[in-house]
Amino acid sequence: MKGLEGKVAIVTGASSGIGRETALAFAREGVRVTVSDVMEEGGQETVRLIQEAGGEAIFVACDVSKDDQVQNLVRQTVDAFGRLDFACNNAGIGGESNMVADYSVEGWNKVIGINLIGVFLCMKYQIPEMLKQGGGVIINMASILGRVGFANSSAYVAAKHGVMGLTKSAALEYSAQGIRVLAVGPAFIRTPMIEEGLPPEVLDFLVTQHPIGRLGRPEEVADVVVFLCSDGASFMSGSSIMVDGAYIAR
Repeated sequence: MKGLEGKVAIVTGASSGIGRETALAFAREGVRVTVSDVMEEGGQETVRLIQEAGGEAIFVACDVSKDDQVQNLVRQTVDAFGRLDFACNNAGIGGESNMVADYSVEGWNKVIGINLIGVFLCMKYQIPEMLKQGGGVIINMASILGRVGFANSSAYVAAKHGVMGLTKSAALEYSAQGIRVLAVGPAFIRTPMIEEGLPPEVLDFLVTQHPIGRLGRPEEVADVVVFLCSDGASFMSGSSIMVDGAYIAR
């Protein structure tokens, strides 16, 4: 895709699933990638896959809910590659399954800390580096649950609604300075978080909720992220793009 070759990207939550496929998709387009996650083994495996395919990547461990670790992530990226052009702020967790009155305060704070505050911290330190070079693109991983509700997942739903609002505000603030900010909202995707965390009967039910007749694949989301960073999406900023098999069209 036009405008990607030789650029630099950070992908958080890149040890598996959507994050890994996004990192691989960037690398295939000639983008140098910082792979980040709290799961070092999986993150290093993503780096290995990129390097074996002829790409360039490093791994930086980072808990995105920790201010100092996010600062370090951005600093190590710039130290290694000299710049930062793209960021996919993908790190996230599902959290506990409970009704609002039964949801633990600890569980709530953890989900909000990673899924929403983590996106804020990433943008807080990514944006100044992009401003130095006159622009960049930030893709925040939201969800269909940033548009609709879902029972027993109040913290996740609240966080993803917040990500969409944060994306809009940042786009209004920085688009004129050359930084495009967008959100991508996947439906239920066959990632380890979904397949290992849900029993088969629940997965079968979720399939019925997608008019396209199946769950999504991580690479289908990754391809959208990479397109949005390309010159082909140069007039897009502030939007939330659903990758959802018509889930929220009902």
